[in-house]
Amino acid sequence: MKAFIYNGNEFQHVERETPVPTGRDILVKIKAISINPVDTKVRKMVEGTGESKILGWDASGIVEEVGETVENFKVDDEVFYAGDITRDGSYASHQLVDERIVGIKPKNITFEESAAMPLTSIAAWESLFDRLQISAEKDKGKRLLIIGGAGGVGSIAIQLAKRVAGLVVIATASREESKSWCRSLGADGVLDHKKDLKEEMDLLKVDNFDYILCLNSTDYYFNTMAEIIAPQGKICSLVSTEKEHNIDILKKKKCYFFMGIYVHKVHV
Repeated sequence: MKAFIYNGNEFQHVERETPVPTGRDILVKIKAISINPVDTKVRKMVEGTGESKILGWDASGIVEEVGETVENFKVDDEVFYAGDITRDGSYASHQLVDERIVGIKPKNITFEESAAMPLTSIAAWESLFDRLQISAEKDKGKRLLIIGGAGGVGSIAIQLAKRVAGLVVIATASREESKSWCRSLGADGVLDHKKDLKEEMDLLKVDNFDYILCLNSTDYYFNTMAEIIAPQGKICSLVSTEKEHNIDILKKKKCYFFMGIYVHKVHV
């Protein structure tokens, strides 16, 4: 098989023996991949270590072989998935992946489109329903702010929050194309994040938010989020901080703050 290996200094195009699946592994002939922030983060972890690694997580392709105990897939199935960070990644022509983190590719989208879905969808789902603990039964009609609504995770989060949870969804964006995109996905309103968000909320006549999902600079928005979150509200950010913040400003509202980190592993 062909693979791009990162050796700590540069990428190398190499030929490797195609692996044979055993157990619950399936061998996927990769048709498309996407590149995510986690790719660059793991690349930095490898730099200077002398270790070589095949990077890449999101992928879509066709099942070429299956292990002896595989239950859910057969040869020629079209699949998509986010791989396991502890194993070889998707920058290759073939990849072994545990069937338990694989799904059947939706028939109404292309391989390229489906390869862009896994990590963004996982991040959006876990942020809304695991970290923020939103319930479709109990929280319908509550207000959610998505800071950075037009990006990959934000685009999925708007749809899940609106169609699954039934929330009032306000997104932030700055370009007219981005604002239109957010509205087309179901956002009830859009704030310009290049302007003062509190002033933007006043223009839309929007009250404080029950939930905030931050997909942009946590450092930049921390104080603003503390100001516009409702009492006993919940904030989740997927963006790491570089500064120290006074969490006591959240105390007076008795609100919750979560850092959402998603790293996919399979535990056997």
